[in-house]
Amino acid sequence: MLGIIFTNLIEMVETTVSYEMADEILEEANLSSDGIFTSVGHYPLEDVVEIVTLLSQKTNIPPNDLIFEFGKYLFVKLIEGHKHIVRPDADLFDLLAELDSNIHVEVLKLYPNATLPTFTVLERQNEMIDMVYQSPRQLETLASGLIQGGAEYFKIEVDVDMKVIDTSPYKVQLTVKKK
Repeated sequence: MLGIIFTNLIEMVETTVSYEMADEILEEANLSSDGIFTSVGHYPLEDVVEIVTLLSQKTNIPPNDLIFEFGKYLFVKLIEGHKHIVRPDADLFDLLAELDSNIHVEVLKLYPNATLPTFTVLERQNEMIDMVYQSPRQLETLASGLIQGGAEYFKIEVDVDMKVIDTSPYKVQLTVKKK
């Protein structure tokens, strides 16, 4: 996984829980990088799992809730750092519709070794998008959090419905509707 995921995860722990908690987790975790991450580095998914598992144990917040909240947090960080990738007149549904055809193409220019999920649009309307998320990492909860973070950023409310439609390869249908 891209280091930008790790650096933002640690930053979220520092700002929403405490610096001490972030340090404690990095010291206790059995991480491939010994807890030293750069935004352009690449690290195994297992390191994220280790960090989230320890954070969950220490805060009594279920891992999926933490991953969802991290997705919301991450959206703002990604959009702030990469505004040049998003059209100025885009809304959430435009952004989602352009993930694979524009956004991920630009991300790969910046991070050529990134392994990104795919998003295939099934249907698009003004205030609704139906798409398929595909990734062997099975991080649809993170994707849902990113979508909710996007909704908050664009100042709208949405419902996100997720349904696993295949397990090999792993695919989840995501339906996002404006409330």
